[in-house]
Amino acid sequence: MIDLPAHAARAIAQLEDAGYETWAVGGCVRDSLRGAQPHDWDLCTAAKPAEMQAVFANGRVLETGLKHGTLTVLTDDGPLEITSFRADGGYSDGRHPDGVRFVPDVTADLARRDFTVGAMAWHPSRGLCDPYGGLDDLQDGVLRAVGEPDARFQEDALRILRGVRFASQLGFTVEPETAAAMQRQVNRLSCVAAERIREELTGLLCGRFATRALQGFSDILTAVLPELAPMVGCAQQNPHHLYDVWEHSIRAVGQVPAEPCLRWATLLHDSGKPACKTVDENDVGHFYGHPQVSREIAETITRRLRFSGEQIARILLLVEQHDRPLGDSDKLVRRRLVQIGENRFRDLLAIKKGDTVGQGTHPDNVAALWETERRLNAVLSQDACLSLRQLAVNGNDMTALGLHGPAIGAMLHDLLDAVVDNMLDNTRQALLAHARARMEEHHDQ
Repeated sequence: MIDLPAHAARAIAQLEDAGYETWAVGGCVRDSLRGAQPHDWDLCTAAKPAEMQAVFANGRVLETGLKHGTLTVLTDDGPLEITSFRADGGYSDGRHPDGVRFVPDVTADLARRDFTVGAMAWHPSRGLCDPYGGLDDLQDGVLRAVGEPDARFQEDALRILRGVRFASQLGFTVEPETAAAMQRQVNRLSCVAAERIREELTGLLCGRFATRALQGFSDILTAVLPELAPMVGCAQQNPHHLYDVWEHSIRAVGQVPAEPCLRWATLLHDSGKPACKTVDENDVGHFYGHPQVSREIAETITRRLRFSGEQIARILLLVEQHDRPLGDSDKLVRRRLVQIGENRFRDLLAIKKGDTVGQGTHPDNVAALWETERRLNAVLSQDACLSLRQLAVNGNDMTALGLHGPAIGAMLHDLLDAVVDNMLDNTRQALLAHARARMEEHHDQ
């Protein structure tokens, strides 16, 4: 049923030849059973840490998790994380076990795991060990906690977000009592490190079924991102929008490529709307200035979750500029390319397409964005001058004309604007002549 890779099979054989029962366990079993390629392979074994070390004494081993009974064996085909059969002690910090005790069999080890679909083990001769019905739940597309759901989430609050991530990535339905326990225990997420929250939310946002997961678990998302709570139920009262701010945003998320910065920017692009909402005498909603407020909210969230500086800059630019036109003429497209570059231009195109579909009112507006993309590709194919580096003159040329300091940059930008607007050819002769003329104009004033 499962085809173990050679390096995992060899490690199982080594441990069992030494007298220690060993199984493949967890996500690699789950993914194999659903026909997906596992990212890595984990094993669990009756061998205690010192015994594992003895078995792999001649191998390359990392002992970073030895306190909790885990070591990593480095093989030419990839690392293997191997853990002694164990039961976890209390979780006083709501995230990590205070201690572990080693247990004699795999069934007891599986009892400590979070969801039934991950509480299965596989052995090349003994087959599947599935004491909690994980295979049935996998086949039914159901995510169910192992044992008492509240206890599982009290042990490790990050499992709450992991459950929503699985629902987003796999399209699973969360079993009702498990879902209820996730919601009851959501406040425990306050003790989880920001980086771990970020990684789980990013995996969730990039899932194939992200929109459905965000619809079903908005209370969990807004518990960890409270700045977004006002979006839920905020009616837009606007002919351009069929949905409230939250529903529009999460529908747009599912329409952009599953790239982290794009999906985060799409989730946050209208986060400032509730704070900016006004209603006119005709009962029509308006959201003047919301891109800037959305940017401020996005900055608060991305800094708290410790995104990299590069990611923060990219997300904030996309949020702030999502409502600005990209250009309905070649001239305007060239200008926007000069301002933001090709990569951010394409990012904004993707977000605008998702934004338009997420409005639910005028799907034909996407056609205008396809026309903008056509213009973009046409401009780029012309090898047009779109940056100072592409100008046929440089700062040394301006210095030779007698310019100094900031005047050099100002003149180069003036020349670039003239080239972009097709007022000048990008030739050294034309640019120098224009620069001299501008200097003479300034001298005569």
